[in-house]
Amino acid sequence: MRPPLDRIALISDVHGNLTALAAVLDDIDARGITRIFNLGDYVGKGPRGREVIEICRTRCEVNILGNWDDALPDPDRTYDSPALAWWLAQLAPGQGDWLRALPFSHDFLMSGRRVRLYHASSDSVHHRVRFDHDEAEFLSMFANTPATGDGPEPTVVGYGDTHDPYYEVDRARRTLFNTGSVGNAMDDPTPVYVILEGVFGSDAEAPFSIQFVRVPYDVQAELAVAREMGMPEYTGYEAEILHGVYRGEMDKPGGPGYHRRPR
Repeated sequence: MRPPLDRIALISDVHGNLTALAAVLDDIDARGITRIFNLGDYVGKGPRGREVIEICRTRCEVNILGNWDDALPDPDRTYDSPALAWWLAQLAPGQGDWLRALPFSHDFLMSGRRVRLYHASSDSVHHRVRFDHDEAEFLSMFANTPATGDGPEPTVVGYGDTHDPYYEVDRARRTLFNTGSVGNAMDDPTPVYVILEGVFGSDAEAPFSIQFVRVPYDVQAELAVAREMGMPEYTGYEAEILHGVYRGEMDKPGGPGYHRRPR
C-alpha cells in the first residue's frame, strides 16, 4: 500500500509585504498544509520586514538566506541610499544577525527525487539565473558548489529571487522551477507560492507534483501602510505590487521587462 502523500508549501521573496504574506499563509492553512519552507528575501522593498521575519521564524520549518537578507544587514557595507538605511532601521535587534546566519540551501528526498532549495543559484545568493537561461546555466543549477556542499546532486531544484515563476524539465528528468514571489510578484502582481506533493523523506518512486498557487490580497491596504510609515521609494513599490511593473522599468515603456534586466 502506498504511503500517504505529504505537502510542503514553498514561499519566497516576501520583501516586507506583510499583507500579502498573511493572505498566503491563510490559504496554506485553509489547505491543511503545516510544513512551510521559505526561500529567502524577507526584507527590503516593502515596509514591514521586521514583522515578516517574526512570523517566518515562527511559521516556517525551513528558512533560507536571500540576497537582500545577506546584503542589507551587512555590517561592513556603507549605505549612501536613504531607502536602504530606512529598511535596515526597520529590523529589530538581532534580526540582521539571524538573517545573515541562515543556511544557503536545503536538501531532502521526496518520492524518490533529490530536492534542493536555495534562493538564486547554486553558487551565490547574488548570482541571478533568469527564466530565459541557456543550457549551461540550467545544468549549473544542479551542481554541487562550495556554497551547497558535497553529497548527491539534486534531481529537482527550486529557487526564488527573480520573482518569475516557471517550470522546466529535461530528458534526464532534472526538474528546475522558480517559486515566484509572495510580496513582490512581477507581470502578474498576484502573490504566488508553490506546493510540493509527494512522499517526504522517501527514496522510493512515488507520485510527485509541483503546483503554483496565486492568492489575491488587499493591495490597497498594504500601500496605505507604506504611506503611513513614510516608506521611501513609495512610487516604485506601488508600481511593483499594484501593476507588476519593476520600478527600474517605469520610465522605459516597451522595455525588455523586469525578469530580463538586472536589479
